[in-house]
Amino acid sequence: MNAEKLLLYFIDKYKIELIAIGNGTASRETDEFVEKVISKLDKKPIKVTVSEAGASIYSASEVAVKEFPDLDVTVRGAISIARRLQDPLAELVKIDPKSIGVGQYQHDVDQKLIKKRLDETVESCVNYVGVDLNTASKELLTYVSGLNTSIASSIIEYRNKNGAFKSRRELMKVAKLGDKAFELSAGFLRIKNGPNPLDNTAVHPESYKIVEQFAIDLQVPVSEITKANDKLKTLNLKKYISESIGEPTLKDIILELEKPGRDPREEFKYASFNDGIKEIKDLRVGMELEGVVTNITNFGAFVDIGVHQDGLVHISEIANGYVKEPTKILKVGQIVNVMVTEINEKLKRVALSIKQAQKNKIIVPKVEKPKESFSITDLKSRFGK
Repeated sequence: MNAEKLLLYFIDKYKIELIAIGNGTASRETDEFVEKVISKLDKKPIKVTVSEAGASIYSASEVAVKEFPDLDVTVRGAISIARRLQDPLAELVKIDPKSIGVGQYQHDVDQKLIKKRLDETVESCVNYVGVDLNTASKELLTYVSGLNTSIASSIIEYRNKNGAFKSRRELMKVAKLGDKAFELSAGFLRIKNGPNPLDNTAVHPESYKIVEQFAIDLQVPVSEITKANDKLKTLNLKKYISESIGEPTLKDIILELEKPGRDPREEFKYASFNDGIKEIKDLRVGMELEGVVTNITNFGAFVDIGVHQDGLVHISEIANGYVKEPTKILKVGQIVNVMVTEINEKLKRVALSIKQAQKNKIIVPKVEKPKESFSITDLKSRFGK
């Protein structure tokens, strides 16, 4: 009863709209408790089950100790899980990608090479999305093109001493951040609600003059140019081509101005687990459930359906046709509908099928199986000389 009152108190005090529940031990029981509590409210917060992969490693890491020196590891882990719901990329960069479980054979390959490839992938994701200069952690800034740990630390120190950055140009005042680092990083750093609206776009400062020329030609203030989509489409880009800027770059600038500050990540979705299904013993063959893809292998995909044990969708049960590579159809984090086809409670194994689920929401292309090929020897043996 005390826990129930405490949860209701916090929801009311902090006007909580989202509740993150880790998918580890007692996840379904916690989910059931939270649902019971929020059902009494007129405006119910949304509860979302979040992957705990790597949370325990973060909670005992040097990064977590620096962030929360006075908190217990369990509390640090809970904070990390909640932050993953708020901004998953910003939180997950604090953890070695290998700790999240990145592949079927991740421990069997060259560890230096996989670390290099994983770091490149994380850096690509961070730069693709962009980073809020005034809220980013040191770990997140480190992955921005042109920055390293030392420069990221200097940015944090400058921010703590002088307050929020007002413009990208202010970065030039940061110790250790030179012209080259600024040139490489500025386009990936964002400043929200700053004096210059272009600082919250992917347009690089070196291209601001071009945008200002756009504004003059369209007879709109620079501050309003991101709202002039129709007018932007009328520009003759060939007029602005020079030795330093080509048409592809100009097209990218126009695209960004049409959707300023756009987060390229897809709309967040989450799986709704069946309230009556908490353990493998609750499953029955033929049941249709909603789940989330947690891992993809050469032979199929694993899907979390809320029973503490991921079920396997064999490659033959993904689509109504030949599937060569599961990654071409599914991706980690994707919400899918599955049918339970086999249950082995003793071995804790669950077989699932996507193609047999009647309420399937994902599009699976029908791929024809490649035609059989024969060698000259095979043909001679079959048809003679």
